[in-house]
Amino acid sequence: MTMTAAAVLVPLAVACGNEGAGSGSVGPQQPVTGVEWRVDSLTTESTTLRAPAGARLRVEEDGTAGGNLGCNSFGTRATLREDRISFGALRTTKIACDRPRMTFERALAAALDRQTLTARTEDGKLTLTGGHGERVRLTRIAAD
Repeated sequence: MTMTAAAVLVPLAVACGNEGAGSGSVGPQQPVTGVEWRVDSLTTESTTLRAPAGARLRVEEDGTAGGNLGCNSFGTRATLREDRISFGALRTTKIACDRPRMTFERALAAALDRQTLTARTEDGKLTLTGGHGERVRLTRIAAD
């Protein structure tokens, strides 16, 4: 296994714990990088916001990430270490959308911008959890 491939799989193995200790219900490990993820929802404090259609995230092995926040596209640097993804400052387009899209976009941007999140995958799902309890839930988009 190459160093890059190991770096992609290690975060997921760590996030899922020691299966020999009965940590249980986690399925086969799935890569986080090189995968298109649809954003399903974002929970901050006690509020869950459903993502607008088109909200996406993709983290690449080369240390870049990008996607769509719900209205505007974004790009940033991303560093994978163990079960954590650290995002750099987001660079976004500046299109105005309707209020619900912009509300979701601001919340998702705040959850990702210059933040370190814990990544956990299971059954084609990815959950990113921040240090203040925020959770971004995503679903793998099947490749064509």
